[in-house]
Amino acid sequence: MSLMVEASESQLGSMTADDIVAGTRQVTKGLEALRSENRALAQQLQEALLQGHGQEELLGSQALELLEEKYDLVHKSLERLELGLGEAKVLIALSSHMGALEAEKQKLWAQVNRLGQENLWLRDELAVTQERLQQSEETVAQLEEEKKHLEFMNQLKQYDAKEEQPELEDTQWRKDSLVSLFASDEEEQRQGSQPISMAVAAAQRGGYEIPARLRTMHNLVIQYASRGRYEVAVPLCKQALADLEKSSGHSHPDVATMLNILALVYRDQNKYKEATDLLNDALDIREQTLGVEHPAVAATLNNLAVLYGKRGKYQEAEPLCRRALAIREKVLGPAHPDVAKQLSNLALLCQNQGKFEEMERYYQRALRIYQSQLGPHDPTVAKTKNNLATSYLKQGKYQQAEELYKEILTLHNKELAAARHGDPSAGQSRAEPLSQDEACQLSERPAPG
Repeated sequence: MSLMVEASESQLGSMTADDIVAGTRQVTKGLEALRSENRALAQQLQEALLQGHGQEELLGSQALELLEEKYDLVHKSLERLELGLGEAKVLIALSSHMGALEAEKQKLWAQVNRLGQENLWLRDELAVTQERLQQSEETVAQLEEEKKHLEFMNQLKQYDAKEEQPELEDTQWRKDSLVSLFASDEEEQRQGSQPISMAVAAAQRGGYEIPARLRTMHNLVIQYASRGRYEVAVPLCKQALADLEKSSGHSHPDVATMLNILALVYRDQNKYKEATDLLNDALDIREQTLGVEHPAVAATLNNLAVLYGKRGKYQEAEPLCRRALAIREKVLGPAHPDVAKQLSNLALLCQNQGKFEEMERYYQRALRIYQSQLGPHDPTVAKTKNNLATSYLKQGKYQQAEELYKEILTLHNKELAAARHGDPSAGQSRAEPLSQDEACQLSERPAPG
């Protein structure tokens, strides 16, 4: 017997919770069957007792006592069966509850593990972000120092001799060759009375605003391109272009804006074929999505005309420039400074084709716009007068050219005199940084005569 008990205890120790629950269910079924049999037996004994009490003389007192004893035993057996069944049900319910608790526990552990992994990932991301932030702060500090140095150097170069001016203007064009789509925040602050750049304002009037992320991308590309870091600027543009095409599709105005930026980077690298293909693609997208008379279409036409001009294809560039002029006149009005810039570009194309009379008319009109919008003492007015004087010289109109040169020289001498006497306003009426239109005009303009 002891061996059987030890064997049953060893089997019980090796059983799992599921085995115990299954065994309990089987035992419950057996107890329920036994309870049914005992209930039937108790009912039979109870009926026999009732009949026996009616026939007590026939059966005898000993037989009745035996029946009562059997009935008591069966009744006690039923009570124990009921107790056993109740305990079995409690055990099964407890097992189910424990199983639910175990499942909830496993679920919570899984959540804890997931949160732990996310916490580690966020810590790594935070460390990388902090490192990038530190690098960006160092870059910003360095750029601020370079900006202050360049501003100081520009103030000194403003008073250089006239014969040194073409080299200075070519350097300035290399620096600002990408500034044709919109101005940076620093440029907007220097403009003072203009809260946003003209290109952005025109785009807003046309129903399309260049997203802030693309302005940031443009400024970042300028920084790399101005340092000759094209191995960084080009992949940066291509990755941004791929992301835009994936999220918005190829025929989207933002994709056209990114194509313009990448085309200008290629133009700075003298990759004219690649730049031309990109600008033609951007032109098609903007014409389809924004309309053929949208300011952004005019900007792309102008960029394409400048590119053809740099390649010496002046006849191909001229109709593009004329179309850009017509759009800007219609959208911005005939007296807008951007119209004057477009007129200057068109005049330059005419000059390179020997159309000096048309060149003169365009410069005269641009000069009137600049004088009315910027004032007679703005440096842009002086530059346009110098270009107009060049057109006079090409036609042999030396008296008119001499008068313009005297006006420019007089204004320059007044500024020098004011600077020598410590006038704080001297030299502060400088024009905003060159747009692409002005840069092209000045860098490719031959010296007077």
